Amino acid sequence: MKLLLLTPQSPYPPRQGTTLRNYFLLRHFASKHEVDLFTCLAPANKSWPEPKLAELCIRVEGFRQPERRLSRRMLDALVTGKPDMGLRLVQKDAFALLERMLAEKTYDLVQVEGLEMVPYGFQILQMAGDRPLVVFDNHNAEFLLQKRAALMDGRSIARWPAAFYSWLQWQKLYRYERAFCQAVDGIVAVSEPDRRMLSSLAPRRPVVNVPNGIEISRYVPQPLLPKSPPSLVFTGKMDYRPNVDAMLWFGLKVLPRVRSQLDIKLQIVGMDPHRRLDRLRAEPDIELTGEVDDVVPYIHGASVYVTPMRVGGGTRFKVLEALACARPVVSTTLGVEGIPVRDGEHILIADDAASFADAVVSLLRDQAGGGERSRALGEAARSFVETQFSWKTILPQMDAFHAQLI
Repeated sequence: MKLLLLTPQSPYPPRQGTTLRNYFLLRHFASKHEVDLFTCLAPANKSWPEPKLAELCIRVEGFRQPERRLSRRMLDALVTGKPDMGLRLVQKDAFALLERMLAEKTYDLVQVEGLEMVPYGFQILQMAGDRPLVVFDNHNAEFLLQKRAALMDGRSIARWPAAFYSWLQWQKLYRYERAFCQAVDGIVAVSEPDRRMLSSLAPRRPVVNVPNGIEISRYVPQPLLPKSPPSLVFTGKMDYRPNVDAMLWFGLKVLPRVRSQLDIKLQIVGMDPHRRLDRLRAEPDIELTGEVDDVVPYIHGASVYVTPMRVGGGTRFKVLEALACARPVVSTTLGVEGIPVRDGEHILIADDAASFADAVVSLLRDQAGGGERSRALGEAARSFVETQFSWKTILPQMDAFHAQLI
């Protein structure tokens, strides 16, 4: 099969959610099909094309991410009918490049990765004559994410401007996402809740759940050793709004409750820390690492891995990575949405500040007394991920969906 993959970021190197998913999809597709890649490059991406991508693909084409000032984004939010995500990667030269690719090769299937590449998906759907099948791999039900953000920010007067922005985006994303879902030939969701939500947008289109996975062999569990002080770890891209919200809530509402009972250290591991997190930097027991070469050593060093998510969607790589490393995890219900773990068997789940702090303290005290419960949670978590979230298990589901459509 001749397959064209459209990605909003270069899939290599695979360092965080979108690129991880796209890299492993690309590598899998290339082992079975003739694959071309059309991708957006961040302004800072100096190395192009990546040799690894050239090894996997027949043809690799990239365009530079356009720069949009915040003032322009705010104006677009008010006067255009399209959501910000539908405008973020729009570039005239990129449309011309994609048109040449489509003229020079007849593709059997095009897979659009994420909502930011939807403008180019619409370009393919509007081709004259026969067009390839178009599959939309929607990494989040984006309108739902913005709805949750609007409702969360609306609780605080100081966050009302952000809540208003999210409310506007929620309305626009609902219409935009629905229009594209109803136009494509098939839809891929990354969690069962997202699958149900996207099915409601396009009830006549086939929708399949192909969750995020991990390369199990990369995550070798390490012994859970006593540390003084014990370390709490969170990983993620730290200019991503749900991650910022999670760490502010944890640092300001949960951590003081833990700190009142035990000495601890919190490591927030991830690139591009947002300025809203500066208020946490002043705390001597909180470290914001910025970008690191590899998050796995930090996860291995965690006494407890925390996922205090209150906004967001999809299947979170960060949780899968922590489970695969056999770390004891404390999460909100939303933090493990789409991952069918059981509270008390694989992880601990808590949704308010007091119960979240109590769960963290209980595990730290368990470890001070030998760690039997913490190790049992970690071992069950590792076994769970091996069985259900290995890429080897997940990727054949995408193959089956493609075969069904063809």
